[in-house]
Amino acid sequence: MKFLKVLAIFYFLLPNKALPISTSAQQAILYDVQTDSVIFEKNADELMSPSSMSKLMTVYYTFKKIDNGEISLKDKFQVSEKAWKKGGSKMFLKVNSYVTIEDLLRGIIVQSGNDACITIAEGFSGTESSFAEELNILAKEIGLTDSFFSNSTGWPDPDHLMSARDILKLSLKTIRDFPDLYKIYSEKEFSYSNIKQNNRNPLLFSDPYTDGLKTGRTSLGGFGLAASSKRKDRRVILVLNGLESNNQRKKESKRFMDIAFNNFKNVKILEKGQLVEKINVWNGSENKIEVKSNQNLIINVPRSIKKQIKVSLKYTSPLVAPIKKNDEIAELLIKDQKGNLIKKVSLTSDVSIKEKNFFSKVFFKLKYLILGESIFSLKE
Repeated sequence: MKFLKVLAIFYFLLPNKALPISTSAQQAILYDVQTDSVIFEKNADELMSPSSMSKLMTVYYTFKKIDNGEISLKDKFQVSEKAWKKGGSKMFLKVNSYVTIEDLLRGIIVQSGNDACITIAEGFSGTESSFAEELNILAKEIGLTDSFFSNSTGWPDPDHLMSARDILKLSLKTIRDFPDLYKIYSEKEFSYSNIKQNNRNPLLFSDPYTDGLKTGRTSLGGFGLAASSKRKDRRVILVLNGLESNNQRKKESKRFMDIAFNNFKNVKILEKGQLVEKINVWNGSENKIEVKSNQNLIINVPRSIKKQIKVSLKYTSPLVAPIKKNDEIAELLIKDQKGNLIKKVSLTSDVSIKEKNFFSKVFFKLKYLILGESIFSLKE
């Protein structure tokens, strides 16, 4: 197996043990999008007060309505007295005025305006409580399993809860589902009513690769941040919460992004369509089947210490026809030097192979009766 012999001499970067990453945040998760890998997590499934990070859900709901054609950026909602009076961060809307969806979105994303959130909520659903019910329905639809919304703003409420992992899922879906609208999250400032406010995301100013997402702070949850940074083809998403100050949030978020990009590396194991091996086929219209990767296989590993990674192919030889397209025919196993499994990838057939004629089947069955299981072998 020439392919396996070549892979076996690659030296990637693996530590003897996990890198000693720690944080003063109460909840955290650091995620590499390209490899679908969690680099670090701490209490990531713990329910917490998400504060204004939950505005991501209000924005996602609005993006979805725009994408579905139910509303446009130029449509307007009227500002109620409730929205106008709401405390906390503001867009400084005027009561009874009509404001475009486009401005309201910037008021939420850039300025974290509670008044903008309530205006959106009432515009779509009549009341903020009805809007929160719709958010909960949508949350289930998109796979948020540890989230409950009681308002549109993230205003402190013991029942208004999310997990760091759900905020990560929501951030990722926002980026993937609405790439054009997502660009608003990268805007550093927005002016409304002659009042200019800077985006509260500190990484937009300290990390040139950051393009989103949202900060938060409440008495219940402390200081938090959901952030996304992209360098070349690699995107990393970070969620932190429960920090004690804005300065601590600024330092921790920058430190974690630097750890992700400087201390970890994405290594390509296989190209999509790359030939891995040819496996013998019994009783088939073809004698061999090509095993190819149906995806670009990339793994995320630490840079800190060089270790050898063993890549091997596991399959039963020969395979027995009939074989259908997309049948699993082999497994690619990626292990560290100690034999610990890092990743397992199923490899499937990209063609169908029919059975041979009647006489060939009789011959095969006769051979099986004589030799039994010895005609088969498990190779790795």
